[in-house]
Amino acid sequence: MLAYDYPLLGVFWTTLIFMLWIAWFVLLFRILMDIFRSSDLGGFAKGLWLLFVIFLPFLGVLVYLIARGDSMTHRTIAEAQTQRAQMDQYVRATAGADSTADELAKFAALRDQGVITDQEFAARKAQLLA
Repeated sequence: MLAYDYPLLGVFWTTLIFMLWIAWFVLLFRILMDIFRSSDLGGFAKGLWLLFVIFLPFLGVLVYLIARGDSMTHRTIAEAQTQRAQMDQYVRATAGADSTADELAKFAALRDQGVITDQEFAARKAQLLA
């Protein structure tokens, strides 16, 4: 009631309702995506969850979050870790071999440890710098 007496409060109230509406749809679509991506649910269970969330949306979303919220989080974290590992592997493969300085440092360490001789180090150094 107070919001209609003061126009500025009406704007704030409308903005709050609009933002909650947007958040509701984000949550609803996230749950729908989770239902389809979940590998531990069979087709029949996915269909039942889908019907429950679509035809009784508020109750369905609430029950889904209570029943499967933790596993939803674990699946999201596992997916993010998989994507991170794939990205790291891609970057390593694209970046190529080590630089010449890194190779020389490795050969110098092998020489200092006595694994290779000074002549072998000099030959490999010449080969890298050629």
